[in-house]
Amino acid sequence: MRVTTSSPEARSPRRELARLITGHVFLHACMAGMRMAAPLMALQQGYSDVAVGMLLALFALTQVFLALPAGRYADRHGLKKPVRLSVVAAVLGGAIAVAFPTFPVLCLSALLTGGATGSAVIALQRHVGRAAHTPSELKQAFSWLSIGPAFSNFVGPFSAGLLIDHAGFRAAFLLMALLPLLAWAFIRKAHEEPLPERPTSAHASRAWDLWRDPMFRRLLLVNWFLSAAWDVHTFVVPVLGHERGLSASVIGSILGAFAAAAALIRVGLPILAARVHEWVLIVAAMVATALIYAVYPFMHTAVTMGICSILLGFALGMVQPMVMSMLHQITPEHRHGEAVGMRLMMINASSVAMPMLFGAAGALVGVSAVFWTVAATVGAGTRLALGLRDDRTSG
Repeated sequence: MRVTTSSPEARSPRRELARLITGHVFLHACMAGMRMAAPLMALQQGYSDVAVGMLLALFALTQVFLALPAGRYADRHGLKKPVRLSVVAAVLGGAIAVAFPTFPVLCLSALLTGGATGSAVIALQRHVGRAAHTPSELKQAFSWLSIGPAFSNFVGPFSAGLLIDHAGFRAAFLLMALLPLLAWAFIRKAHEEPLPERPTSAHASRAWDLWRDPMFRRLLLVNWFLSAAWDVHTFVVPVLGHERGLSASVIGSILGAFAAAAALIRVGLPILAARVHEWVLIVAAMVATALIYAVYPFMHTAVTMGICSILLGFALGMVQPMVMSMLHQITPEHRHGEAVGMRLMMINASSVAMPMLFGAAGALVGVSAVFWTVAATVGAGTRLALGLRDDRTSG
């Protein structure tokens, strides 16, 4: 998918990518807004940090079990069928929260919106990866596509926070229920790529066969370190902000600043990615993330927390497009959906465990210890990232 030329032939692919990005924004914003509003409602109702951590974990739980089947389904059916099913599930997740805003229903909403977003993302990423033809095009295409969730991580929490403060939680949930319908209005117009031919032996392959490739293992482990850092930030900011008496709008703005920074770095990433190898950007992101997490606990105001969020957004915003580019280069074309699904399954298994683990840790030893633990873990993983240099991903 060529996105850097100005020739007439490139206009249609650019419009195609723009439609996919817009649809991605609306669908992902539904989950992002729910992920911010539901924990705040639980805290307001008197639930503990551990309960809030469990609620946040449910946004990833469905994706753990659906990722591989969703990847195989996308390999067999393409883009639109998986996205259509995801839109239905996301609308239902938001609607039941409007009708019954209780903690058990919020848990069900988390399962539905999380699973819907994960399944749709697999289909979208597979679609975009197959439309690119060179390593340079892969890096640029995924850099553009990644702007979607980065922007939606601002739109969802910020709009939900404003509605909570001025119209209540039900109004915020209603908006989240409507966003997936806007997503489908854009994605339904996308052009389907022909499905690749599967080798005759493909039926005997198993998803875990991909794990035998050392580069694939290393890439997913590095991705796990950095996605865990992203998830922990999403969890600790509402908890920390609540402890310090910040309003929902301010907490949403801090999370929104993080997302806006991630989106901003991704706007310039297509140019940067054309000149720098993926592994270099990933290593740089790990070093920066470790340093920011180390100093974050010393920030005691909304302004300084916002500055840290912005810097962290710049660092972590570079990672996902580079990981997806490398993933499509080291896996067979007819198994791209499976590979994307395995990646999503792994990072969401972490997203299930990390909020509960760090919620319990925060209750026992304080939020500062959570920050320093993440800093040490990501810093230790930098050596693993240095091993991502490989001839298969050059160019």
